Amino acid sequence: MQGNDNQNTSFPEDWCRHWTSTVEDYAVIGLSADGTIMTWNRGGERIHGYSAEEVIGQPFDIFHTPEDRETGRAAVSLDIARRAGHTESEGWRLRKDGSRFWANVVITLLEGDDRRVLGFGKIVRDMTDKRRAHEAVVESERRFRTLVNGVTDYAIFMLSPEGVITNWNAGARRIKGYDADEIIGSHFSRFYTPDDVEAGLPQRGLSIAAREGRFEAEGWRVRKDGKRFWAHVVIDAIRDDTGELIGFAKITRDITERMEANRMLEETRKALFQAQKMEAVGKLTGGVAHDFNNVLQILRGNLELLDSRHHRDAWSRDRIFKAIDAVDRGSKLASHLLAFGRQQPLQPVAINLAAALRGMDDLLRRALGETIRVETVVAGGLWNTLVDIHQLENVILNLAINARDAMPQGGKMTMELSNASLDDEYVATVPDVLPGQYVMLAITDTGTGMPQDVLERAFDPFFTTKPEGQGTGLGLSMAYGFVKQSGGHIRIYSETDHGTIVRIYLPRSTQPAVEPPPRTHAPVKGGTETILVVEDDQKVQSTAIDTLTGLGYRVLKADNAQQALTVLRSGVDVDLLFSDVVMPGPVRSTEMAAQATLLLPRMKVLFTSGYTHNAIVHGGRLDPGVELLSKPYSRAQLARKVRQMLDISDQPSGDQSDALRPASATPLRILIVDDDENLAEAISEQIGALGYAHKSTTCAHEALQRLSEETFDVLMSDLNMPGLGGVELAKRAVVARPRIRVLFSSGYEMPDLPAMPFRWAALRKPFSIEELGAVLEGFAVDMA
Repeated sequence: MQGNDNQNTSFPEDWCRHWTSTVEDYAVIGLSADGTIMTWNRGGERIHGYSAEEVIGQPFDIFHTPEDRETGRAAVSLDIARRAGHTESEGWRLRKDGSRFWANVVITLLEGDDRRVLGFGKIVRDMTDKRRAHEAVVESERRFRTLVNGVTDYAIFMLSPEGVITNWNAGARRIKGYDADEIIGSHFSRFYTPDDVEAGLPQRGLSIAAREGRFEAEGWRVRKDGKRFWAHVVIDAIRDDTGELIGFAKITRDITERMEANRMLEETRKALFQAQKMEAVGKLTGGVAHDFNNVLQILRGNLELLDSRHHRDAWSRDRIFKAIDAVDRGSKLASHLLAFGRQQPLQPVAINLAAALRGMDDLLRRALGETIRVETVVAGGLWNTLVDIHQLENVILNLAINARDAMPQGGKMTMELSNASLDDEYVATVPDVLPGQYVMLAITDTGTGMPQDVLERAFDPFFTTKPEGQGTGLGLSMAYGFVKQSGGHIRIYSETDHGTIVRIYLPRSTQPAVEPPPRTHAPVKGGTETILVVEDDQKVQSTAIDTLTGLGYRVLKADNAQQALTVLRSGVDVDLLFSDVVMPGPVRSTEMAAQATLLLPRMKVLFTSGYTHNAIVHGGRLDPGVELLSKPYSRAQLARKVRQMLDISDQPSGDQSDALRPASATPLRILIVDDDENLAEAISEQIGALGYAHKSTTCAHEALQRLSEETFDVLMSDLNMPGLGGVELAKRAVVARPRIRVLFSSGYEMPDLPAMPFRWAALRKPFSIEELGAVLEGFAVDMA
């Protein structure tokens, strides 16, 4: 039993010594009272790198860094342990090879039964991996804080579970305007508008985020200075490892610019769709208007002819006048359709709109009645604009009548004129409008106004909110088409019960202004001159002939342009060519007129049409020097226009023809070769008008035969002909006539011709008589 007792008594000491000597995860070191190393284990050897023989008897500060030894850190640790019985610390320690590791150190005071200090027990654990992980976390957090704080495009901040702001980044400061010390501790609802706060929107966002983990929305928010911005907001719920809600992360982005860009894009899309719709309808209405105007012309002309025969019959006259009035209404309808389709032949002049408005005072007051007060405001230094004054007056009158109808109980209409500049930002959302300087005409009424859905359709043709029979729905669409055709811009601003403003912008003109034409009604006069009527519609032709004959004129007729040229070439003397613009056949009316004036330089040309189809109108304007009487016209309008044309003092025809004749006295002899007989004939007429001798043929081989028999100075040949082409013909011609000059013509782009041993030039069809004369004059000078 005693042996067993002795064995049990000695076991703990042996076991403890065995454990301390074999454990490797900890350095278990015994220190004397003054800090000398007394014992050493495997853990010490593994962690520090020393063997027991190398360290026993050494002071334990050999494991401390030089910095710690300088400050006496080891002695301080023993003093603390001596007083407190225990100390624990972490810090850098050294291995035998000089490398450092992060150590967790526990020093325990060892006392005897008499409380005498026996020494210290020291346990060291290598915590380098843990330290590095900790430092990595700290560094990660630091970098994250730096990143978040460095973000300026987003406001990123944290909220407590109650919505109190707990931190603040630079983006939040930039977007919302608050410094961190101004805002931390405040409730985030202060960024919301008063209406949103009253509606409980801030708390609703937190509730949804807490319940679903995330809340996302857009809306107005308020900056420190009180200004609003459109924000995209995300609120994420933050929970700890147990799932308990510990707060929210809130990200706010200012997307005001994006919202404005989207709004402008949507407005541009709508405007483009509207422009495309207007363009499509405009093309349709233009085509319809031509036939419609021809019908109206037949009706009106015959009605007036009937009236002239039965002018003593009051019953018939009354009905004829009613029918003519209906034709006038139809004519105005067709005119509005053409204006909307931007196909009206305009005759713009430079004018100051202030003078135009003053000239309309009496007309507007009669149209508006006594219950409407009219006020005109004109800004100083008003610019000029280039506009068809008669069509503009129609637009102003239509807008004024619309304003009157919107004020059935009376009111005030204001017409304002001022200078305006449309910048790039404004025109970005308006198709077909160029930035620049404009003259602005605004017509404002105090009437009933228009709701948004009506406003969006205001320019649509035939759309009207007036009762049936009180409007065609073409007034505003006509104004729209006219302004667009004039290179301007029109816009309506309206609100229900707050009136309407129509603003018209017309491009500024730097040309000097002319006085608006007087409103006169000259008496109807006839004459005895000779007029050639060219019209493919037999009924329209017959009506025009009867009307002109009734006015005393001698009238000839032609069904198309080719017939008209035949009549003119017969030698008959014609004072006025009265021709429809759009006619079938290979020869266009304009080409016919050009050839006709070469045949009869003193003859005047007056066109008529219900639809010009870009024949004499380009860029929305009548070509320079062109006179037009639009269908349907009245007997009085035809009589006045014809008399006006015939009474214009004749330009000395010799001046024009002399200008076309060559300065050189060399009498060129020209051979014309073109497989198109009509074209060869037309070119012959031009060359004859230039004063040169000429012959023509449609066959290249016949041309070679003539060259062998007769002397010619110039060969004018089409470049592309069947059989023998123009270049090959020219080469053979030069063999027969070495001094001959060659003039090529072609309806295609002129190709790169090879170097050829003769003098040549080229003209692209169609060419003017001036261009032809210049080339031939060059040949004449060269040969002189």
